[in-house]
Amino acid sequence: MSRIDETRPFHPVRIAVLAVSDTRSLAEDRSGDVLVERLTGAGHVLAARHILRDDRAAIADQLRVWVADPGIDVILTTGGTGLTGRDVTVEAHRDVYEKEIEAFATVFTIVSMAKIGTSAVQSRATGGVAGGTYLFALPGSSGACKDAWDEILKFQLDSRHLPCNFVEIMPRLDEHLRRK
Repeated sequence: MSRIDETRPFHPVRIAVLAVSDTRSLAEDRSGDVLVERLTGAGHVLAARHILRDDRAAIADQLRVWVADPGIDVILTTGGTGLTGRDVTVEAHRDVYEKEIEAFATVFTIVSMAKIGTSAVQSRATGGVAGGTYLFALPGSSGACKDAWDEILKFQLDSRHLPCNFVEIMPRLDEHLRRK
């Protein structure tokens, strides 16, 4: 069973938050606010925050800039994970991923089912890795962002979480890029 081992050290990670919306400004980004509140409340560092319109190339470009930034360990996007024609965040993420974390979508769906029932099938939340950086695309609703953080990311981004967590394998995410 998973648990937090208080005898282990906590290692804060540097997290960038990107809201994707055609209609909101940064001042109106409640989902981004939820993520910032939760990640800083957990002891992590807000490394960057931005908002972009639903434009696949622009989103992918911003993700690549942040992946290349050694001051960013994790990227959280919110918005653009639905089924409508303007929802392109998932495609932009997949344009950048080296590896997809398929189980993230599965676990997010399980968490969502408990909250919103079969409406959970309308989300395409996803996670992946690129250039040694974790990327997670979350729905645009503040409730979905709370669920993703409170039920999944809070634990996986805590170095004290057992039996395993994302933080402990961070140094090895880009080992395939290094020569021996």
